[in-house]
Amino acid sequence: MPKSGTELINEARSRVTEVRARDAVQIHARGEDVVWLDVRERNEWNLGRIPGATHIARGNLETTVEQTIPRSSQVIVYCASGSRSALAADTMRQMGYEKVASLAGGWREWVGAGGDVED
Repeated sequence: MPKSGTELINEARSRVTEVRARDAVQIHARGEDVVWLDVRERNEWNLGRIPGATHIARGNLETTVEQTIPRSSQVIVYCASGSRSALAADTMRQMGYEKVASLAGGWREWVGAGGDVED
């Protein structure tokens, strides 16, 4: 039976760790060794991002991530609302990234929690 997009996203969320925005803001403030991976589209990235983030649009993830981020890295993936990042984190998990998480609520929650923004 075909699945809806919502079902696919919820399944991905069930398989990955999600980090709450207020916890992510603290992780960033402490300067922990984390790759912040922004999987939004370029136009979204251009409007602002987490300082020091790496950009790989969700549509290019599978063909680009291995050349950009070592599998041994701790990675927190984010998008606008947490859906694309859950799918991306799940994909990365399947690709052998063991320390990958999705930012619950995405960019919107990051900004709402007072996270730093880079233009």
